[in-house]
Amino acid sequence: MRKLRRLQDLLPHLREGRYRLGPHVAKHMLQEGFTELDILRALEWGRELCIYPEDQRMLVLGYMVFPPRLRLPLHVVLEYAKPRHVDIVTAFIPKEPYRVYSRKRLAAILRFDGALEEVRWSLPKEAYPAWE
Repeated sequence: MRKLRRLQDLLPHLREGRYRLGPHVAKHMLQEGFTELDILRALEWGRELCIYPEDQRMLVLGYMVFPPRLRLPLHVVLEYAKPRHVDIVTAFIPKEPYRVYSRKRLAAILRFDGALEEVRWSLPKEAYPAWE
């Protein structure tokens, strides 16, 4: 049986730098204009919207804060299958921040971004660390 983990359990991994950003996150960061630090801050003060125990993933709603009063929602999908680190699978600015996505819809989000441009990497694929 897979262990159910909560956001609170994963925060120490994130604070200690024991996380990996997936290629899908990098794509959204470039297209939507947020940074790795925005993601980490959103997770630090975020809350779980949905846990997908079968996939060992969770959907977190956090906010990017721009003083003095602007807060933009940010959805982050975390995978906690590996015990010693967390994979940040994707992050995106949601149109409906409080909407909980079904597994089917989440899979579609992770597979296809119809209106967004393709990201092209500047180096050959071999230059980037292997993604397990």
